[in-house]
Amino acid sequence: MTTFANLIAGEWTMGTRSVPNVNPSDTTDIIGEAAQATAEEMNQAIEAAAKAQVGWAQTTPQQRFDILDAIGTEILARKEELGDLLSREEGKILPEGIGEVGRAGQIFKFFAGEALRISGERVESIRPGIEIDMRREPLGVVGLITPWNFPIAIPAWKIAPALCYGNAVVLKAAEAVPACAWVLADIIHRAGLPAGVFNLVNGRGSEIGPVMIDHPKIAGVSFTGSVQTGRSVAQACAKNLKKVQLEMGGKNPAVVLDDADLDAAVGACVNSAFFSSGQRCTASSRMIVTEGIYDDFVAAMTKTVAALKVGDARDGATQIGPVIDARQLEKDLEYVEIAKAEGAKLVCGGEKLDGPGHYMSPALFIDTANDMRINQEEVFGPVATIIKAKDYDDALRIANETDFGLSAGICTTSLKYASHFKAHAKAGMVMVNLPTAGVDYHVPFGGTKGSSYGSREQGRYAAEFYSVMKTSYTQP
Repeated sequence: MTTFANLIAGEWTMGTRSVPNVNPSDTTDIIGEAAQATAEEMNQAIEAAAKAQVGWAQTTPQQRFDILDAIGTEILARKEELGDLLSREEGKILPEGIGEVGRAGQIFKFFAGEALRISGERVESIRPGIEIDMRREPLGVVGLITPWNFPIAIPAWKIAPALCYGNAVVLKAAEAVPACAWVLADIIHRAGLPAGVFNLVNGRGSEIGPVMIDHPKIAGVSFTGSVQTGRSVAQACAKNLKKVQLEMGGKNPAVVLDDADLDAAVGACVNSAFFSSGQRCTASSRMIVTEGIYDDFVAAMTKTVAALKVGDARDGATQIGPVIDARQLEKDLEYVEIAKAEGAKLVCGGEKLDGPGHYMSPALFIDTANDMRINQEEVFGPVATIIKAKDYDDALRIANETDFGLSAGICTTSLKYASHFKAHAKAGMVMVNLPTAGVDYHVPFGGTKGSSYGSREQGRYAAEFYSVMKTSYTQP
């Protein structure tokens, strides 16, 4: 059986215990055994990173380019193989798994290029004869905490900029996806990084997460996960004056106006709400539809959602795979019952399905009000609602009445409404006639309100977290 080890100071180690890694499509399929690190091993990884970072920070742009580019090249060359592993382990359908791996490879190649473009600035002083230079320097050792729903892409978009700007890395990946973390770590390790620059430490977040966050040699923490955990991470980092970056939840709206192309709107909303089993922070679980198109939209959505094929993630006919585990399935089904109790009308789905995996039929509710729990709390599963709005102004108001602000979408053929929505939707990302999920790797990612905290991820804006500015004055 394959074992997924920790990588500490350039050495693979299994520690003292391991846990089985289970396929959510078929719980009889054990993918391998995942090492569970101790607090001491986390400390060892951080100390190794601190020691190695000094030398890594002095490497040339060409050295960093070569390594990051090699990582990206191998990931892209193996995207079908790794995509199959991802789908087997996480449960998203195979085309999505392959697509995610491809994105991870592109991310590493993008930041390989950025390593050659790290720039500074020279300005004139207000005092005669004084020169002023500004340059970016590495933050130091960064702790990365990543979720299970994008087990290769999210680690990639944190690791690649961290290495690009001269930092050393300690990655704490999600417990549910150790195989993806291990294979990514193996590629990074073999690309030629000095021992200790990149470290992978698997284990329970409750046991080793606080060790990472509280360690004095961790200069910053980048976290993606739940709001509750994110708040705890922020509080711990603030106490120790560490830099922190948080990406958390969403309750993303998709507005559909009377003038929208019905087929295009239904396609965008089905993708937004149910692809990846709804397990995306950018998923749109609230569809806000104006009165004139409401009945036609409900009928078309109901027909389309009811016809979605749920099954094994690696079956070519499957459109919706399983949810990640039994606990998530129980939570999703509980929210179906909460919605019913609140008075929402279930028009299709919402049932646990027979099979060897964690399956449920995609649930669609109508006759909902925005103040219902089902419209305010993140479910993180294949559960979505439709809310009726009087007109555009009412739809915009409803869209913004949430504690979250990650992504928002609108389907309309009106340039007037599209432009107004882009300016007034309280979200970090806005999509027009597109799904709310699905973003490019070379532009900033992040939200407002309870969805995000700190500087943006991805693209050139990643430099704001992974580096610090130094200003130097010289009198020749």
